[in-house]
Amino acid sequence: MNQYVTGAVIKELREKNGMTQLEFSEKLRVSDKTVSKWETGKGYPDITLLEPIAKVFRISVTELISGNPIVNANVSANMMRSKFYVCPVCGNVIHSMGESVITCHGVQLTPLEAEPSDENHMIFIERVENEYYVRIDHPMEKEHYISFIAAASLDEMQMIKLYPEGNAEARFKIRGVRKIFFYCNREGLYVIDVVRGIDDKESGYDHTEERRQLEEAAKKLFG
Repeated sequence: MNQYVTGAVIKELREKNGMTQLEFSEKLRVSDKTVSKWETGKGYPDITLLEPIAKVFRISVTELISGNPIVNANVSANMMRSKFYVCPVCGNVIHSMGESVITCHGVQLTPLEAEPSDENHMIFIERVENEYYVRIDHPMEKEHYISFIAAASLDEMQMIKLYPEGNAEARFKIRGVRKIFFYCNREGLYVIDVVRGIDDKESGYDHTEERRQLEEAAKKLFG
């Protein structure tokens, strides 16, 4: 049988919930000796018990199997705390509004860490009527390309999926957009704040140091 849930995880969760082996076994209607076997690696719970075990510990079956209890700090559904996941096998892109346990093609994915855009990943943002036109100065080759661009406001995420040999550009409804995210399949996730006083320029900006100085000035002026 595959070790789909370890005895160490069961023991940790049982102790965290302040239960003895006997108390835990009674809730599941199994013997305390059975629980002891699970925790010492001499046996595993039947698959039909996974849901009851998760229910006793007040977690999901996914959390039980992964061994990573999830605490969602984003109960207010603030898109600024969004997380992105990309499958290294198929390139599937997943967006989550809070902590999640996500797998794709048998791989457990970790959330991407966004870095500020840099000289090798220049982003141009132009306001055109009620939209932002976003362009990334980046190759769109088969082996090296921008996979997606997303615009985040407090209550909405707009995302455009991109493909090799296409254009690294997208249009988004302004609607309170505060951050632009984009993902390079080699270098990872990047982010830039859409700063008031800069985001309504008629043309984009492309000098990193100048842009940072402008952003600092805008923050002081518009706070």
